[in-house]
Amino acid sequence: MVRRKPGPKKGAGKVCRFLAALLAAMNLAALTAEASGAAADAAEEKMSTTSQLYALSAVLMDADNGRILLEKNGHEVLPMASTTKIMTCILTLEEGQLSDYAPVSAYAAGQPKVHLGARKGEYYKIEDLLYSLMLESHNDAAVIIAEHYGSQWAGLSEDISAHSAQESQKAVLAFTQRMNEKARRIGCTDTRFVTPNGLDGTLTLEKDGEVQKIAHSTTAADLARIMSYCVKDSPARDAFLKITQSPSYSFSDYVKNREGFSAGSRSVSCVNHNAFLQMMDGALSGKTGFTGKAGYCYVGALERDDRTFVVALLACGWPNNKSWKWHDTKLLMNYGLDHYESCDIYEPGRLEPVPVENGQEAQTRLEADKREIRLLLSPADEVEVKWDLPKRLDAPVQAGEVVGRESFYVNGELYDSIPVTAAQSVERIDFLFCLKKVWSWMLL
Repeated sequence: MVRRKPGPKKGAGKVCRFLAALLAAMNLAALTAEASGAAADAAEEKMSTTSQLYALSAVLMDADNGRILLEKNGHEVLPMASTTKIMTCILTLEEGQLSDYAPVSAYAAGQPKVHLGARKGEYYKIEDLLYSLMLESHNDAAVIIAEHYGSQWAGLSEDISAHSAQESQKAVLAFTQRMNEKARRIGCTDTRFVTPNGLDGTLTLEKDGEVQKIAHSTTAADLARIMSYCVKDSPARDAFLKITQSPSYSFSDYVKNREGFSAGSRSVSCVNHNAFLQMMDGALSGKTGFTGKAGYCYVGALERDDRTFVVALLACGWPNNKSWKWHDTKLLMNYGLDHYESCDIYEPGRLEPVPVENGQEAQTRLEADKREIRLLLSPADEVEVKWDLPKRLDAPVQAGEVVGRESFYVNGELYDSIPVTAAQSVERIDFLFCLKKVWSWMLL
């Protein structure tokens, strides 16, 4: 005999179900309102933060993955002044040699201030020029480097000191073309390098009878992406950080002789002008810039507690507003530190075997790689995991064959996905398989 617990009186069940449904609806409404309220508060705080920025264009980026955490006109195309030099530096570190000696042409020696005052016919070591480039932002250092490697890439005369202005410009253009190619490879879609030092410039091209003018420009989003690459992903990361973190550096010119090169009579001292390095704990790297057209610009990186932030600022005031870039940089960095934590959003799922139609086995197991998917998240961010799995498969199925995906969405946008694969092979039913089955039955 089955004992049953006394239930509610007749008619009470409907009332209970109604009350339960009502309570669930009220809870859902409360949760929805709470989530909407949190999202509204987060949006309001973001708006409040961006309204305090002086820069016309700004981006706060998660350097580990290029995700933009906060922006103000982050995709507006603008000139970027000497922040250009971070690409000149990283390209040279990756494709050049620190021990190379680069001669100075008349064209390079004629670059405007700020410059190291190099003279035609002098030689400088590439390593020394990179410190000159990044610490003092010397414009002639950038052109000496660009002409040295650009001449090789363009197949021009190795006697650079004897170059005509046209030959020098052709060599520099070959170098900036490599800068543009590098920018595209790391995901920059709105960057056009015309000069290696960031001086304002326009390149005029003619194609199919049409004249096209390309201005030296980028976006805060692209600039942040370039710095993120330099401090996180570049094979020359350590060398880049060593240079950009150095407080000072001294070097000389070189004289070419029969034995090779010997130190010359000139002495050059460089001081790092990136004041941000002393402003916040964890400051990692950065580069300032200014031209009359670009205004004050800055891109900097900070690393703290497994979090790496990059801030990029364009058109952040004009004289006499030199300090505005530091205000904006600290504001955005502190926003990132206060609101974002490093999180692993990977979520393992239970994968059920999938039937295989016309297979020698009735089903196959599925598997997905287990891996860390880490990014910076704020309390207002929403993460959703979606599975795209087959209800059945058709034989033959090969082990390792991709049959579905596990996708991770952050605030409705796809962030990452993991392939789901067949764990075992299942061959298709054929005549030989049927024959073996019949034979095994006959032996029973």
